[in-house]
Amino acid sequence: MSAQIISGKEVSAKVREGLKKDVEQMKLQDPNFKPGLVVLQVGDRDDSNLYISMKLKAAAEIGINATHMRLPKTATEEEVLHSITEVNENSSIHGLIVQLPLDSFHKMDTEKVTNAVAPEKDVDGLTSINAGKLSRGDLGDCFIPCTPNGCMELIRQTGVSVAGKKAVVVGRSKIVGAPMHDLLLWNNATVTTCHSKTTDLPGEVGRADILVVGIGKAEMVKGEWIKKGAVVIDCGINHVPDETKASGKRVVGDVHYASAKEQAGFITPVPGGVGPMTVAMLMANTVLSAKRFLDSHQPGKWNITYTKLNLQKPVPSDIVISRSCVPKPIDGLAREVGLLSDEVELYGKTKAKVQLSIIKRLQAQPDGKYVVVTGITPTPLGEGKSTTTIGLVQALGAQMKLNVFACVRQPSQGPTFGIKGGAAGGGYSQVIPMEEFNLHLTGDIHAITASNNLVSAAIDARMFHESTQTDKALYNRLVPLIGGQRKFCPIQINRLRKLGIEKTDPSTLTEEEITRFARLDIEPSSITWHRVLDTNDRFLRKITIGQSPTEKGFTREAQFDITVASEIMAVLALTSSMEDMRQRLAKMVVATSRGGAPVTTEDLGVSGALTVLMKDAIKPNLMQTLEGTPVFVHAGPFANIAHGNSSILADKIALKLVGPEGFVVTEAGFGADIGMEKFFNIKCRYSGLRPHVVVLVATVRALKMHGGGPTVTAGMPLPKEYIEENLELLEKGCSNMRKQIENAQHFGVPVVVAVNAFKADTELELDLVCSMAKAAGAFDAVRCSHWAEGGAGAVALGQAVQRASEAPSKFKFLYDLELPIADKIRIIAQKIYGADDIELLPEAQHKVELYTKQGFSNLPICMAKTHLSLSHEADKKGVPSGFILPIRDIRASVGSGFLFPLVGTMPTIPGLPTRPCFYDIDLDPETEQVNGLF
Repeated sequence: MSAQIISGKEVSAKVREGLKKDVEQMKLQDPNFKPGLVVLQVGDRDDSNLYISMKLKAAAEIGINATHMRLPKTATEEEVLHSITEVNENSSIHGLIVQLPLDSFHKMDTEKVTNAVAPEKDVDGLTSINAGKLSRGDLGDCFIPCTPNGCMELIRQTGVSVAGKKAVVVGRSKIVGAPMHDLLLWNNATVTTCHSKTTDLPGEVGRADILVVGIGKAEMVKGEWIKKGAVVIDCGINHVPDETKASGKRVVGDVHYASAKEQAGFITPVPGGVGPMTVAMLMANTVLSAKRFLDSHQPGKWNITYTKLNLQKPVPSDIVISRSCVPKPIDGLAREVGLLSDEVELYGKTKAKVQLSIIKRLQAQPDGKYVVVTGITPTPLGEGKSTTTIGLVQALGAQMKLNVFACVRQPSQGPTFGIKGGAAGGGYSQVIPMEEFNLHLTGDIHAITASNNLVSAAIDARMFHESTQTDKALYNRLVPLIGGQRKFCPIQINRLRKLGIEKTDPSTLTEEEITRFARLDIEPSSITWHRVLDTNDRFLRKITIGQSPTEKGFTREAQFDITVASEIMAVLALTSSMEDMRQRLAKMVVATSRGGAPVTTEDLGVSGALTVLMKDAIKPNLMQTLEGTPVFVHAGPFANIAHGNSSILADKIALKLVGPEGFVVTEAGFGADIGMEKFFNIKCRYSGLRPHVVVLVATVRALKMHGGGPTVTAGMPLPKEYIEENLELLEKGCSNMRKQIENAQHFGVPVVVAVNAFKADTELELDLVCSMAKAAGAFDAVRCSHWAEGGAGAVALGQAVQRASEAPSKFKFLYDLELPIADKIRIIAQKIYGADDIELLPEAQHKVELYTKQGFSNLPICMAKTHLSLSHEADKKGVPSGFILPIRDIRASVGSGFLFPLVGTMPTIPGLPTRPCFYDIDLDPETEQVNGLF
C-alpha cells in the first residue's frame, strides 16, 4: 500500500489562513499596528530574486508590511552591518532576513553578518543565540529555523506522535539538519543524526519511525532502506537531467520517491512538500515576533525596578543625597516604561530625549490620570512645590507600585548661579543627577537663546537695510538674480499671500507690490522683541545698540530678558507637534509697522530657520527621581509674563505611557492664583487635557506669614513666630489657603491639600491646617514628610490623590475666549485675586484697541503680576480685599497664543546679589565632580 502524501501546499495554505486571522486580531488590539518584515539582499542573483519574490507575495497576502532592501554587489561588509543595525533599531520592523548567499565583490563573513541580526528579529532562526536556545530546549524563547519548523508542522499533520519515537535526521547543516535534531529531541523523540561519516547509513535509516533527509544529494536514500510505515520528510531540492522536460531537467529530492512511497506510511513530495512550508513558517515567525513585540510593549505594562533610599538623619545636603544614589542607566529606564530604542536619543548615561513619533504609536491608547501640583501664596523662600511633586511621584511609584511620571520645568541657569540655587526638588525627593538637571541638560535653553537672538538680529538688520536702500535695490537683494533668474523662496511666497498678492514670478510685481513686499516699515518704538541671555545680569535691563560707526548712526534703546522669558520658550511649552511649532514660531509678532500692521517672524523670513534651531529642543528630556521613577523635564517658561508650566508634549506622552490606571503629576509655577489659573485657562485649553486632581501645597510658615507674621527674607534667619507654636497666627493665615482652595474649585476639580511639614512645625499646628483645609472644601488634607523620608513620607498624599482621582470632576474654564479683552481680565481679577474691579491705564487701553483691531482679542489671558500676594502689592498678605487692579500695559505673545497684561513693574532679567551662588561652585579637576551647586 502506497504512503499517504503530505501536501506542503495544503498545510501551508492552512498556516497562512491562520496567520491572516492573527494579524487581523493584532489590528483590533492596536489599529495602527502592522507586522513588519525586511528582506536584505546583497547583489542580484536570479535564484535569490525568485525566493524573495515568493516571500514578499506571501507577506502581502497575510497582511505583513514587507520591504525588500537591496544592496549592490559593491557593498562592503561594513555597509551590510550598518544596514542591519538600522533595521535592528527600527521598532516598526519585527523580522529581518538576510538572503543568502551574500553576492558581493568583497569578502563577507556570513557568520558575522547573520549574527548581527537582533535575536528578537531573527525570524530565520540563524543567529548563534537562537541556535543556542534551541539546543538548550528553550523553544518558547527563540525562533526556530523555518525549514525544520515546517517539517515539524508536516509531521504534526500526520497525526503521528513524536514522543518516544525513533527519529533519524540525515544531514547536519546549520540550516536544516542540526536544528531538526534539536527540535525532534525537545519534542521527546530519540534522535540519531547521520552524516557523510556515518558507517551504516541504510541500517540507521531502517530503524527510523520518523525520517528527515536534508543531505543535498539527489535520490540518495532508497526505498528499501526505509522502515515500513515510517514518516518520511524530504527536504532536498536537486536537479537531474530529464529529456522529456522543456528545460532538460527535473526537480527531485534526496529520497528516491517512487520506491520510498511504497515503504513509508507518510511522505512529502518534491516539489510541493517542504518547500511551501519554509515560506509559511517564515511568515509564522514574523507574526510571532510581532505578537511578542505587541505583548511586551502594551502601554501601561511596565516592568520597572525602583531604587532603594538609604535615609540619613540629620538629612544631608541635596548634592550629597543626589550623589549617594546611583542613577539607573537611562536607556534601561526608557525600556522599563515602554519606550522603544528608536524613540530614545541618549545624551550620556543619565538623560535622553524622546522622539515625537511615540505620539502616533500610542495615539489609540487611553490616557492616565492627570494631577497638577500648585500652592498657596508663597514666602520668598518657596513652599516646596517641586519637592512635593517629586515626593508624590516617588510615593505613587516606588511605594504604591503604580505607573507614574513627573513632568517638570527645566530651570534657568540664571538663578542657579544667582541667589536661588538649583531647582531639582530637595532632600530625599529630587530629580537626579542634579548637576545635569540644573546646568545645560540637553541644550534646549541654549537653542532658545540662539533662536531668540536670531530674530533680534533679523529685526535690526532689516530696519538698517530698509533705511539705507531704495525699494528697487531692497527688492533685488531680497530676491537675488541667480543663474540669470529671480525666484521667490517658499517663505517669501507666504508673505506675498499674506499681502494678497497671488503671484509667483518676481518679474511680474508692480512697483506698488514691490514696495509692499520689500518694506516691513517697522516703527522702532513698537518693537516688543528683546534679546535674551540665560544669566542674571542687571546691567542688560536697558542698553543702547547700534553704536558702531558701521551702523551709520542707527542706534536705539533696547533690553535683554532672561532666556526663559522668551516667547519661544512659551511656544515650546504650548506646542503640540513639529508642524504646530513651525506655525506658532511664524505667528510671533515682534513689532508693528508704521501703518499699524503686526510684523511677524514670518514677515522677517526667519521662522523656518527658527524651526531648524528648535528641532531637537521640541523633544522632551527623560530623567529620573532618587527612587528610580521617570521624569520628563521639558520647557521652563516664566510663571509671571508667561504661563509657568512644563510642556504639553511631555504631559501627552507621559499620559499615554502610564496607561489608564497610572498617574502623571505636573507642577504649575508660583501660587494657585498664578500658575494653576494659567495651567487651566491656557495650557489645558491648548492641550485639550482635563486634570483629575489639584494638589495644593501649604506650609505652616507661609500661613503664619499670611496671618500677620513678620516679613520673611531669603538668606536671613526666620523670626521666632515661625519656629514656635502659634495657633492664633496660623488660623488667621489659613484664609489664604481657603481662598486658593476656592480658586481651584472655580474649575470644578477636586483639591487635595499637601501640608509640607518642617522640623519646627508642631502636631497641633499640622492638625489645625489639615482640619481647616477640609472645612474649606478640600477633598482631603494630609501632612507630608517627603523631604526627609522620600516617597515613604508622601504615601498618605498618594493615597488621597488616588481616591480623589476617582471622584467626579466637572472641569470648566473660567471665561469664554470670545469675551472682550477687558472682561476676561476682570473675571480673573475678581474671581481669582478678589479684586473689586480693574483699571486700564492709558497704554493698556491703547493695546486693547490695537490688539482688537489686529484680530488678537480672542486669545486667552496670561496675567503678569507679583506671586507674593493675591493682589498687585507684594506686601499685602492673607486675602486682600477692596482693591482695584491696575493694568499698566498689555503685550501679545501671538505665537504662544496669549495676551499678557502687566500689573505693576517686574524685572524680566534678574540681577546678581552681593554674594552670588557662583562663589561656591567649582570643579574637582581629578574627579570632574561639580561642587557647591546646592
